[in-house]
Amino acid sequence: MAFVGAALVACGPSDPPPRRQRPAEPGVTSPADRHPWNAAQIDWQSFDDGLARARAEHKPICLVVYTTWCPHCKNYSRVFEDARVVERARDFVMIRIDADQEPEIAARFAEDGKYIPRTFFLAPDGTPDLDIRASRPRYRYFYDEHDPTGLLVGMGAARLKLRD
Repeated sequence: MAFVGAALVACGPSDPPPRRQRPAEPGVTSPADRHPWNAAQIDWQSFDDGLARARAEHKPICLVVYTTWCPHCKNYSRVFEDARVVERARDFVMIRIDADQEPEIAARFAEDGKYIPRTFFLAPDGTPDLDIRASRPRYRYFYDEHDPTGLLVGMGAARLKLRD
């Protein structure tokens, strides 16, 4: 668990307190470090811009709540480098919010806790579909941080269910 603002939150399921990560050293060559969350191939939007785009384009939303210091978030960010996730992301408006920078918005998406990362699927009008979730009894919106399979299943369900 870790303190985020004034709230105590978990960083991933059942893990010891995370250490704050140092910024990447100059000269880092990892593609994930140069293009966090695969921003080179996925058009991540801010919350407000993403909601406006989803309404205008009648697309469902994939919303990721993360922090910059969470090691699980860093691992999860690499799932978005998978070619299948990149392809499916084209059917969504992709939104990321940093829970430390936007705590009010993050709090709106804390259905079963303020752990991070959390991923939700929303209708084009911004209404979350809380039935689309990871296949686990606790931390229902924490998708596998190393394997994109669960996220792909969620994206497939959302694509079929949340289209206008």
